[in-house]
Amino acid sequence: MEGFINLITGFGVFAILFVIYAESGLLIGFLFPGDSLLFMSGFLVQQQTLNINIHLFVFLLFLAAALGESTGYLFGKKVGRKLFERPNTRFFRRENLVRTEQFYEKHGPIAIVLACFVPIVRTFVPIVAGVSKMSYRQFLPYNILGAALWTVSFTYLGYFAGDLLKKMGVNVEIAALIIIFLSISPMLYHAFKSPERRKGLVEGTKREIRILLQRNSKS
Repeated sequence: MEGFINLITGFGVFAILFVIYAESGLLIGFLFPGDSLLFMSGFLVQQQTLNINIHLFVFLLFLAAALGESTGYLFGKKVGRKLFERPNTRFFRRENLVRTEQFYEKHGPIAIVLACFVPIVRTFVPIVAGVSKMSYRQFLPYNILGAALWTVSFTYLGYFAGDLLKKMGVNVEIAALIIIFLSISPMLYHAFKSPERRKGLVEGTKREIRILLQRNSKS
């Protein structure tokens, strides 16, 4: 994940804006680490690795996220229920859409705001809102609020965390590692909060250890 984020940020501001746009509403956007990217980007601006004013950058990120959600909404409105009839592929799984629809039905329109802080669901909620025939006039205020809260909070957190670590005299390399860990912590939380996922991870780790021990015993 660290390498993926570094690859994106290495292409500069426009690459970051495109990823945030895609992650906020394009069907393949759930593949991108949006939370981590925002956090790390804020840190890189603070370190002057990204040469852009932090306030301008946050505004551009907000626009990218809001436009991405609007694109997802229009896509859902146009394609409609046909999405639910698509077979599973390597990059598209119907259960992600079903899970998001349940999330939307549970929380109502405010789900558009809440979903900004939930990976995968964040990508599909605008699409589901379009599928549900929600009017764009009703969708837009939640779209703007969610995009603003998400981009402002994560990007400024990365920026001020980097500034704090710098004032504490923490080595830049160590600070970067701390920032990376903090930036992926939301994904780690969502990965480990489910008992089924925790069990699967434990079983997978045990399996890999057994394979490694068997190889060592044969050598």
